[in-house]
Amino acid sequence: MGYFSNAGAFLIQTLFGLYILLVMLRFLLQWVRADFYNPLSQFIVKVTNPPLLPLRRIVPGFGGLDSAALVLMLLLKYAELLLLSLLPGHSLPNLLGLGVLTLVELLSLGLNVFLFGIFIQAILSWIGNAGYNPVASLLYQLTAPVLRPFRNLLPPISGMDLSPMAAIIALYLAMLLIIAPLQDLARGLAYGMRPLLGH
Repeated sequence: MGYFSNAGAFLIQTLFGLYILLVMLRFLLQWVRADFYNPLSQFIVKVTNPPLLPLRRIVPGFGGLDSAALVLMLLLKYAELLLLSLLPGHSLPNLLGLGVLTLVELLSLGLNVFLFGIFIQAILSWIGNAGYNPVASLLYQLTAPVLRPFRNLLPPISGMDLSPMAAIIALYLAMLLIIAPLQDLARGLAYGMRPLLGH
């Protein structure tokens, strides 16, 4: 049954993971006030609208944030982790601990979005006319709030902007020193330190 469990875990993590990522991007792009008419923004909006529009009737926005998107991410991540725990070879987790793990995993995803966003933006900056690329434009708007403090601390040196490198190092350290311990703690609460298939 191990092969079927691994295949099931792969499908669950892939399908849920991709959609949760799209909802996360929509939430973050709205938070940074990114260009709504960017083609990539339009794609994300159209793909995530079906569950979000009815959910917004129940969950109103708060402080300019899309609370419905946040709730949808929580529900989807919780369902993903619960489905993984139901695969053969696993016992039911502590549901409260699973909720804590859900929050930590979404926080990890958010940091990874900024981490890889800055990394991809740095690569695109080396390509000619990257600024006219809709993906590059959206990445610039998404990562600007994270890069701004580093740009204030590290002005360009001989025309080189070192702020992306500093931001990547800081985000990676946060993943190692904050997120990783929280994930271990949350998994212990949810699974009693039992390893989760696929992790």
